[in-house]
Amino acid sequence: MHRAPRGGSFRLALARTSSIIRSRTRPMNRRRFLGTAFSAAALGDPKLWPNLPRVCAKEARLPQAWVRFHPDLEPVVHWIENTPRERILGEAVHRIRRGLAYRDLLAGLFLAGIRQVQPRPIGFKFHAVLVVNSAHLASLESGETDRWHPILWALHRFKLSQEADEREGDWALGAVEESKLPPSHLARSAFIEAMERWDESAADAAITALARTAGAHEIFDLLCRFGLRDFREIGHKQIYISNAFRVLDVIGWRHAEPVLRGIVYGLLDTDRDPNPSKSDLPADRPGRRNRERLKDIPDPWLAGRPNDDTSRRILAACRDASAIDLGEIVIQSLRQGSSPASIFDGLHAATAELLLREPGLVSMHAWTTTNAARYAWNRVSHDETRRFMLLQNASFIPLFRGQPKKSTVALDQLPVEPLEESGPEALHKLFEGPIRQPGAAIRLHSWLEAGHDPGAFAATARRFLFAKGTDAHDYKFCSAFLEDYPHIAPRWRNPFLAASILYLRGAQDPDNAVIQQIREALKS
Repeated sequence: MHRAPRGGSFRLALARTSSIIRSRTRPMNRRRFLGTAFSAAALGDPKLWPNLPRVCAKEARLPQAWVRFHPDLEPVVHWIENTPRERILGEAVHRIRRGLAYRDLLAGLFLAGIRQVQPRPIGFKFHAVLVVNSAHLASLESGETDRWHPILWALHRFKLSQEADEREGDWALGAVEESKLPPSHLARSAFIEAMERWDESAADAAITALARTAGAHEIFDLLCRFGLRDFREIGHKQIYISNAFRVLDVIGWRHAEPVLRGIVYGLLDTDRDPNPSKSDLPADRPGRRNRERLKDIPDPWLAGRPNDDTSRRILAACRDASAIDLGEIVIQSLRQGSSPASIFDGLHAATAELLLREPGLVSMHAWTTTNAARYAWNRVSHDETRRFMLLQNASFIPLFRGQPKKSTVALDQLPVEPLEESGPEALHKLFEGPIRQPGAAIRLHSWLEAGHDPGAFAATARRFLFAKGTDAHDYKFCSAFLEDYPHIAPRWRNPFLAASILYLRGAQDPDNAVIQQIREALKS
């Protein structure tokens, strides 16, 4: 994929902005200069216009090396990219009041991240893109007074990532090299071949041709063949695919081409390893072994019966089995007539137990990776891809596992203890105390087992997320566990939800200063 250079001939001499620029304490680069000028002009400051020099159409165009979006959305993306972080929230609220639609803001934010933040690695600063779907889901579930908060928070998060990207080389998604595109009837085979060879340039050309000729379902199936094939990026490759397509479902497929190119660029990140197609590397071995034994899964494998013993077996195996061995255990379960849903129940339970035993970012990513994998598994239609994804999701769990610790917390043996209070009072007291510890999970489990409404817990978790969440992982995790628990067998729902509290926010966490700024901006 072509990486667009920054700088060049794109200049606008805006004389009246010089005093504003000099007053800023942060270093001024080309983007910030243009952002200060364009933001003021776009907001209609009449004092600026009389002194503006004439600008020809050529000067007003984006650099030729940059990818471009649809004309109706490019101005929104341009405004987001070029408005300084210190002013983005206030100007966003101003534009919303002037009629900026929620969907246009969502699309502009997502595409700005696709163009301006490098997806290598798929994580760290790139969480500004990964979190957009989670912020959108949070907005959908919010009350009317809070509905703008998550997406505006994500807008601020993008500006932080954009600044980090500038410091790390100022990457941008380049324009398509049209001469390299294969003909439409060869695009599919060209894409598969390029991905198997880890050929970045050929894969970029092929996915572009597919974006113009193939449908969303076909392309999603193709990408999911590679989202879980290797463990580099600890699951973020599949998270990127799943979350990006969910955003495209909202903003429209017409925006897909640059998004798909960004996904492929991320999927081909080797994390400084030699070409995996010519090497035998630990990150690739489970995937290669699982692909070899897809034929061992019997037909009709999707017609298996729910079996709680299978879920327990998968959970137990995730505690000490290797990545290779766990794939074999899944195949044995399918051959014995167990349903994939029971296997997923065991995998969800394993990620919850891992968070109980080893709280932190790594175990949390086992949870969000399984969420993305199950979403994709439900969406793909190609049988071989579904088989592969189920095996790979299982094989990934041991790779998230750290060194064995003294903790012997078992999710299927989580105790139930008497509660001093019941109902809303007990839930309120729970979130008032320290929550990121196994004791809080036991208290929540006891509350849920007493028959209280999980929806009340979900609403409380969201409320604290909006007020206290400071990181993209807070939003990603919250949306993942709230989406997954209704699809888990009743036997596992309460312990699964109980474990989630180890990565939630509570009353003792400090308030999020950005949310306070958003609230003030919305009030003014």
